[in-house]
Amino acid sequence: MAQEKTHLYRIAKIQVDPSQLTQYNTALKEQMTTAIRIEPGVLSYYAVADKKEPSHITIFEIYADSTAYKAHLQAQHFKKYKETVQHMVTALEVMDVDLIGSAKKPGM
Repeated sequence: MAQEKTHLYRIAKIQVDPSQLTQYNTALKEQMTTAIRIEPGVLSYYAVADKKEPSHITIFEIYADSTAYKAHLQAQHFKKYKETVQHMVTALEVMDVDLIGSAKKPGM
């Protein structure tokens, strides 16, 4: 687990205009899949929606390190995402977090 100490972990809490949720989800999925496919330093994304308030979305992001995160912010697909969703997002809170433990099944 020594390598994971350099990883950068972030949580983004996003509120989306409910009338634009379908378009937002499409833009988010396109950005996430592109980042995973072409950016070696983007390790994983988990995006979940609140069951009672589907327009409240939480994203858990893992980057190889802070350099990978900074490169991600400059990536063309991320800039496209930000421009596309700027009028859809009504609130955004981003937190840097530390991993204190993890457990998962093999192959997950």
